[in-house]
Amino acid sequence: MTQTNSTYDVVIAGGAVVGSAVAYFLASHPRFAGRVLVVERDPSYRDCATTRSAASIRHQFSTPENIRLSMAGTAFLRQAEQWLAVDGVAPGLSFREQGYLFLAGPAGLATLQANHAVQRAEGAEVALLTVDELAARFPWLHTDDLAGGSHGLAGEGWLDAHALLHGFKRRAQSLGVVYRQGTVAAFEREGARVTAVRLADGERFACGWAVNAAGTGATALAASAGIQLPVRARKRCVFHFRSPAELPGCGLVVDPGGVWFRPEGHAFIGGVAPPDDQDNDVDPADFDVDHALFDEVVWPTLAQRVPGFEALRLLSSWAGHYDVNLLDANAIVGPHPAVDNLLFANGFSGHGLQQSPGVGRALAEWIVDGGWQRIDLTALGWQRVIDGRPLREQAVV
Repeated sequence: MTQTNSTYDVVIAGGAVVGSAVAYFLASHPRFAGRVLVVERDPSYRDCATTRSAASIRHQFSTPENIRLSMAGTAFLRQAEQWLAVDGVAPGLSFREQGYLFLAGPAGLATLQANHAVQRAEGAEVALLTVDELAARFPWLHTDDLAGGSHGLAGEGWLDAHALLHGFKRRAQSLGVVYRQGTVAAFEREGARVTAVRLADGERFACGWAVNAAGTGATALAASAGIQLPVRARKRCVFHFRSPAELPGCGLVVDPGGVWFRPEGHAFIGGVAPPDDQDNDVDPADFDVDHALFDEVVWPTLAQRVPGFEALRLLSSWAGHYDVNLLDANAIVGPHPAVDNLLFANGFSGHGLQQSPGVGRALAEWIVDGGWQRIDLTALGWQRVIDGRPLREQAVV
């Protein structure tokens, strides 16, 4: 057997925003004094889901756990520049609370209203708007085919994803967390425990706890420990465009058909999930942009919803990947009942950035305290996967 290079109390596979959030919350926990290693394949983070995302946060979900996690994310972001400062230098998150606006036609109004009731019960600051209220508040919207909308009044918006990721990482390193460039090839398991983490180059690190935060690589890692993780990569394209349209009060707008857009500096970004019959497994190394999706779906929808977008000009575009949980599009967080010391943070289905503070804190507390503390994430655990009992999220963008 390859010689063990070192021993760590916790080894985290994946050092993007979720893995680095776990590392930060562990290292800053007042009752944790262990050694933490984060193994990240690409420290430039050029191709990870974090940096290729739309970097947004919302409270408008249908699942209480998602709402709670994102509200915890907002609470953290509002103080993050203070908490993540290193030697007096803050990460500069540029958090802009401009809200989400979900639009519904007649067929989707009941779902919008049901989701609103769940959101309000969780304390989210959201407002249901009639068509007349939409037209008055957002006069640049075409509203004739709408039945209503849901508008986030506080806590929702977007931020600098790079700044949050590197803020977590720099602060964790300042607290003693070790980052190592490499690819985790396997979790070595003996009975009900992971005993070591083995890298592709042959290095091996013994561990007390292992955390799978490997994004689209998480499924293969789980398989190395004998666990079938129902997470697959799905490509998402983002289009950056300019328009002469003036959109005062514009936040992130989600059309009834799923096309979304939001301001980005003096321009806009937008996109849409591909049709279900085209949303299949993809190579996580495939970053080709589907320009037909823009020409055939995104642009026509934008021009219909905002008349000023008829004259838009595409500036650039990029592709990234969601790590999608095929069971129910919700994250799988926490331990597997067959392995005592392996924690999962996978299948975020596009919600990883906004939920990273809540999940990072929750997993750190699990390691230190042996269970959920501030947020009970039992519903997002493995049992529903094992039982084939989906906890479906109805509001996936």
